[in-house]
Amino acid sequence: MVITSRNDSPVFRRYANSQLNYALVYVVITLVVLLILNIYCSKVSQKLFYQSNERSMIEKCQLAADEISALDVINNSTVADTVEQLGSLKVNRLMVTDHLGWVIYDSYGTDVGKLALLPEIITALDCNDVFYWQYYDGAMQSHAATPLFTNSIVSGCVYMMEHDTAQGALIKSLQTTILRITIILELALILFSLTFSKTFSRRLRQIMASMRIIQQGDYTHKLKLGGHDELAFLGNEFNNLTEKLQTSEQKRARFVSDASHELKTPLASIKLLSDSILQNDMDMETVREFVGDIGNEAERLNRTTAKLLSLTKLDSRFSDECEIINIVPTVKRVIRMLSGIAKENNITIEADLEADNPILILEDDLYQIVFNLVENGIKYNIPGGKLYVKLLRQDDNAILSVTDTGVGIPDDAMDHIFERFYRVDKARSRATGGSGLGLAIVRAIVQRNRGHISIQTEMGKGSTFAVSFPIFDTEEEDL
Repeated sequence: MVITSRNDSPVFRRYANSQLNYALVYVVITLVVLLILNIYCSKVSQKLFYQSNERSMIEKCQLAADEISALDVINNSTVADTVEQLGSLKVNRLMVTDHLGWVIYDSYGTDVGKLALLPEIITALDCNDVFYWQYYDGAMQSHAATPLFTNSIVSGCVYMMEHDTAQGALIKSLQTTILRITIILELALILFSLTFSKTFSRRLRQIMASMRIIQQGDYTHKLKLGGHDELAFLGNEFNNLTEKLQTSEQKRARFVSDASHELKTPLASIKLLSDSILQNDMDMETVREFVGDIGNEAERLNRTTAKLLSLTKLDSRFSDECEIINIVPTVKRVIRMLSGIAKENNITIEADLEADNPILILEDDLYQIVFNLVENGIKYNIPGGKLYVKLLRQDDNAILSVTDTGVGIPDDAMDHIFERFYRVDKARSRATGGSGLGLAIVRAIVQRNRGHISIQTEMGKGSTFAVSFPIFDTEEEDL
């Protein structure tokens, strides 16, 4: 069988688009996060260089200011000699000004005698240490200035400028590396997102395609996903569900077939008997006999439909419909009702009922359970046999057992004994008017009322049906 997933349908297109949208949202979110991290790392690295250069440049300015302040005469010549002695400064430009900002010394030699209006110099002449740093195009440029003091009075300032391409290149290389890592990670995330989205969508499309196959009634279809994730678990649960649906469908088909057969048989008999009366000249005695047979078939039909109706009601009724009742009165009423049938079949009923136990169940439900079990024990017993009805308490459970002395149940019938319309001995069941629904009704009622039913049988010696229910002890509940 060829499975078509119908990927071109609007439903699958919408679903595929949603998966792609989720993947794109994930990619955009990760891209934003990586960009933020990239910018943050870049800013942090620049801040570290800034702090390092600030300390270095201020220390150099203060060192030069201390040496120059110690001079007796501050002019271009004396300052030049002092700067030459401080060869370890290693700055690109050094300027010394007086207290008004006129340049006394300039390592470039271009601005000596001119008024310096640089912001760093103006701020330093106001008794402040100044540092200004900027990074651009792979180069780092630092500016620093500190005041000169003579007898605790500002007599000028020292200004330094450093243009560092090595550290600038280091910053640029670090930023480039972080950017490359960001791009690689984002490309990997995009590839992963698209692959995951495609794989996830494909597996979900398999599930949806299988659901459509199941909707068309093919319960034999199995879903094969593989893996050990949630979708694989969902696939296993889906297969379990289809198996249950297949079993339910088989039971439903068998039930419909059996029900049709059971209803058709008495109807065919009624039609045959009525046609015989209409088409043949019969004496009144024969007519009465035929009419009696019609009545028996009608009664059989009535019993079958009544039991089908009971099963339908059990399937639709809520399990919280119950009441607290004692078991013994209902058991005695059933035995009294069926004593006539037992006498006709020469069956002796022996009841052993211990102290009564209250349980939580509808009285009609309990009556049907006891009635069906006792009736079956009478119908499928041997002539002159016995039927033992016992009620006892075991821990917190009330156990009602019905034991017959019949022929027992074959092993191959044990798995089907509670199925609807199943009969162990079909010929005898039809002769006794059995429909094969009694035990199905019993099990349905027992399970609906949180009980349990079990069977013990031995060929040639009989069978025991035991039903247990939790005891609802009102005195203990009150305590």
